[in-house]
Amino acid sequence: MHRLTNRQIVLGITGGIAAYKSAELTRLLKGAGADVRIVMTAAATEFITPLTLQALSGHPVHQHLLDPEAEAGMGHIELAKWADLILIAPASADFIARFSAGMGDDLLTTLCLASDAPVCLAPAMNQAMWRDLRTQHNVQQLSQQGVRVFGPGVGAQACGDTGPGRMLEPEELAELTAEQFQHGALSGKRVFITAGPTREPLDPVRFISNHSSGKMGYALAEAAADAGADVRLISGPVNLPPPPRVTCVQVESAEQMLAASLDGVEQCDIFIAAAAVADYRPVAVAEHKIKKGSEEIMELRLIKNPDIVATVAGLESRRPFTVGFAAETRDVIAYARSKLERKGLDLIIANDVSNPDIGFNSDDNAVTLVSTAATLTLPQGPKRLLARQLIEQIAEHFHRKSQRTE
Repeated sequence: MHRLTNRQIVLGITGGIAAYKSAELTRLLKGAGADVRIVMTAAATEFITPLTLQALSGHPVHQHLLDPEAEAGMGHIELAKWADLILIAPASADFIARFSAGMGDDLLTTLCLASDAPVCLAPAMNQAMWRDLRTQHNVQQLSQQGVRVFGPGVGAQACGDTGPGRMLEPEELAELTAEQFQHGALSGKRVFITAGPTREPLDPVRFISNHSSGKMGYALAEAAADAGADVRLISGPVNLPPPPRVTCVQVESAEQMLAASLDGVEQCDIFIAAAAVADYRPVAVAEHKIKKGSEEIMELRLIKNPDIVATVAGLESRRPFTVGFAAETRDVIAYARSKLERKGLDLIIANDVSNPDIGFNSDDNAVTLVSTAATLTLPQGPKRLLARQLIEQIAEHFHRKSQRTE
């Protein structure tokens, strides 16, 4: 259940007597650390009130496709981007049929169609409806499209029948939801990740830095931990809480980040350099605050900082699989491939930081994964979603290289 910590779950509730169990399910998901947003169909509100679920989730309940209180009235798009996972519990036969047919005639179906997040269904209906060939066809079709189906259970039903069709109990659904974040691609591996900016001091109160927020590196650390890795996050100064299940080492300067990166690197399997390290630092740091004088121009003498990712990639003994980042403003792929070859990296992740909608300080990003043999572009999306996709790709390349060298 700890895998649900900081996860963003959309809980969809459709019409059926099992909707009363969704209150307990909401409580369990919240208790496990998830942030839960509720979406109800009109039929669901006949069985349980939105006010109850608002009180349990801590957020207003979403019911309408075009929400005048949402940004631009497009609440389904906001939720679609926000969700790490969409769980429909209970999922009625009617909802399953409409979703299978690709319909988007209410908020919940439209949300499922618009989101890249995995969708999970917890069917709940009369045993005859569940056994109906059309329902079975719809469920099979959705399963083939990657939709996870939890249950249903077998037992006494509200209508008096006994058989398959009961929604699984909230405790079991919460456990199954948590399991969706455990793919184990890096199980037993040790991963070092650098994140955020560095600060190079000029005097006791001033420094040279950049606009990096650390969001991408922190998202990668969380995704690597979810993949089963033992993660060490080496972070410059950011305004982000350390991800759960991650060892966080706080540093300021590039030299401190290099020292932390090399400390224990012989036990590191994968090194991901997501930090925006300052290329230069002042030759000398003033002991006291530099006072403003009469001169119109102030000159600073700078010296080149150590290249952390190149240093790690150049290790002769126990070199880890090394992944770099290329934050560029033009000719992104060409510069990234040049950096890949020049620094001897295994992979490089390139992104265009000139685009104000992605990159530094944004919650979204769009990146291209570059190797010596190919490029793979991941479309714009939330950094947390991109991080999981990148970790899966990095794990695949790492295991492929490990097999070749055995």
